[in-house]
Amino acid sequence: MEEQSGSPGANTDHSSQRNGDEKPRRSGWTKGRRRKKPLKDSNAPKAPLTGYVRFMNERRELLRAERPDVPFPEITRMLGNEWSKLPPEDKQRYLDEADKDKERYMRELEQYQKTEAYKHFSRKVQEKQKGKRHRGGTNTHSVRNADAGRQVTSESLHELVSQKDLEVKDRSVFDIPIFTEEFLNHSKAREAEMRQLRKTSMEYEERNAALQKHVESMRSAVERLQGDVQHERSRNGLLQQHLDTLRSALTVNFSGVPLPGSGETPTLESIDSYMKKLHSIILSNPQENQHLISSVRDVVNRLDR
Repeated sequence: MEEQSGSPGANTDHSSQRNGDEKPRRSGWTKGRRRKKPLKDSNAPKAPLTGYVRFMNERRELLRAERPDVPFPEITRMLGNEWSKLPPEDKQRYLDEADKDKERYMRELEQYQKTEAYKHFSRKVQEKQKGKRHRGGTNTHSVRNADAGRQVTSESLHELVSQKDLEVKDRSVFDIPIFTEEFLNHSKAREAEMRQLRKTSMEYEERNAALQKHVESMRSAVERLQGDVQHERSRNGLLQQHLDTLRSALTVNFSGVPLPGSGETPTLESIDSYMKKLHSIILSNPQENQHLISSVRDVVNRLDR
């Protein structure tokens, strides 16, 4: 009887010792359970794509057709390298399309937030959040009664639930991507792109400063040339006016001096050719044209006066 009465006590002590040695289960997501996906609004406008993602979508199928034996992560890495080496003028096309798509998304989102469908989805999200808060409070009470060693307060659980609620709200609108290898490669490529853009921007600023100085010097040179041209035009006008006056005077004064042989006299239209012929006749035979030479001298003397 003593052995029988002692045996249950021993078993009880052994059971208590086993329960005391048992390690408390770690809090967190239970292994094997699937994480519930956040609510997704099917009526919301399509989220915009970045320039890099547009480039990836455009080039991925072409590269997979050219290299069917290459695995998907390697294709992503190759495209990331190709994007980082892409010239800025080629990248700009994808970046401009991304900016336009972002503007489109913001307009559509602003309009969608005024609709009844958005209000219905917001109420649905709020109801789900209330259910999660209720379940979170019940789990806290159970854990505190089962294992006092955890010492998890209700305030920390409420804070954790609030953080989860914010994540659900954000994901319902912006659909945050999972940190896969593709996403990490995308981030590295974007960082490399930003470094390259900063370097290119500094180079362009230096070139722009040098070009600005060159433009200022060119403007000064153009202004000086315009002043010189204006001065030369004024001078040419005065010379042309003096030449017209001289032609008129020669025509009037040599009208009484006909050319030997032809008897030609000058006019305003023929004064230039008349003076050439007169000069040629005098030089060809000055001895026989002494009378003509003296007539020319008299005309020149009158012009000097």
